[in-house]
Formats: sequence, C-alpha cells, structure tokens
Amino acid sequence: MLNLSHIPVLNITRDTLKNTIMQRVGEGRKTLLFFANTNLIVKAQAIVSRLHSPDVMIVNDGIGVDIASWLVHGQRFKDNLNGTDFTPFYFEGNLQHKIYLIGSTTPDLEKAAFYFTHTLGQKIVGASDGFEDIKNPQLIDKINASGADVVLVGMGNPLQETWILDHYQALNAKLFMGVGALFVFLAGNKPRAPEWVRQYRLEWLFRMLLEPKRLVKRYTVDIVYFLYLCLKNKSATKQGKAN
Repeated sequence: MLNLSHIPVLNITRDTLKNTIMQRVGEGRKTLLFFANTNLIVKAQAIVSRLHSPDVMIVNDGIGVDIASWLVHGQRFKDNLNGTDFTPFYFEGNLQHKIYLIGSTTPDLEKAAFYFTHTLGQKIVGASDGFEDIKNPQLIDKINASGADVVLVGMGNPLQETWILDHYQALNAKLFMGVGALFVFLAGNKPRAPEWVRQYRLEWLFRMLLEPKRLVKRYTVDIVYFLYLCLKNKSATKQGKAN
C-alpha cells in the first residue's frame, strides 16, 4: 500500500488484482474499485476518510501517480492499472455477470452494452445515463430489481466515486467500479491513443492534444498542485514520525 496525499493506493499487478476481486466477490463481500489518477487524488480530498473503508480498493492510473510514488516513497507501481484497460481484462474470460451501466449518454451506453455482451460474454441487465436518469429517485430500486451483481459507473472524478460511496450499501450488487470515460471510448466517440503511445506512458499527452480546452489545465496547473499535495503529505508524515 502506497499512501499518496492520504489516499491509500494498492501496489499490485493486474493479475493479482483480478484474482483478489474475484475472490472477494465469490465470498459475497462488497467491493468498490477506484482508479486513482492525478485528477482523482486532487478532487477526492474532501472524501478521503471514506476511501479508507475496507470495502474500497484503490489502484494506480497513469504516469503522474507513478512519479509521485517515486518522489514520496522511492518506488514505482508494479503495473499501470487504468479502468479503460482493466475493466475489459477483468470480465474477459470471467464467469458471466449481470452488469448495470450508469453514466454517459444513452447512445454511448447502448454501444458499450453491445461490447460487454458480444465481446466479453457478459449480460447487461440495465443502463441509466449520467444526466437525467441519475436523478431518478427510483434508480436504486430499479438497479436492485434488475438483479445486477456488478454496477459500473462512468461519470468522472469525484462524482462517480461519491455516487458509489453514497449508494452501494443500499444496492444488492457486490462489485462497483468507477470507470471514467470507458463508455465513451467503447462507443468510439473518443479515440484511444495508439498502442505505442500507451507503452511509453504518453496517453495523457495524446488526450490533451485532442481536447486542449478541457485537459490542458488538468495536465499542467492541476498536476503541479497534485505533486504539491503528495509532497506536503510526505513532509507531514515525516514530521509526525519525528515527534
């Protein structure tokens, strides 16, 4: 476990993560999986205490978090675990689950549902968009009535994490994942970076060049603030140990 600005991030391989989640789900334990990129760590400071629940598993996403871990702890993460890649990896070849999708738009959800059904062999039992459907006071009852054992929420940080934390206890599902822009990618509305770009850990640059107005601040000003938070936490931890 590597703590970054009070957020506990697992240092784990994707195979071990998959096996751990499968074991927890098999035992009937509720599991909340969050992917900590720099944006989440900055925006989730207000809900830090809730992220220390034994039901929550947080893994690293992106080179920024890797750099921070090296600066704070002197070690890097074993794998780069982002929701866009890990989610399909988890379900591929897995037992069939009943999955409910929340977030994005209805057209995106329809295309994402097709992918989960026809490519991953999973069963989609319902979907609700992240704009109007999410406001439905009967949404929790609707999800429970669907028989879903997995709920995937793609609404961005920290909205998706907060929604899951607020509602998972009232839901019968066992596995909850905050998947970010996964549905948008699966729908083909935003291209993924080429494989060689991802191998060099430069997908953030690819995305920023595609959406400069939305992402330039995240990958410049916000990344500086992120590193400040992590290093500030490191100093505070050292001072506490010294006292």
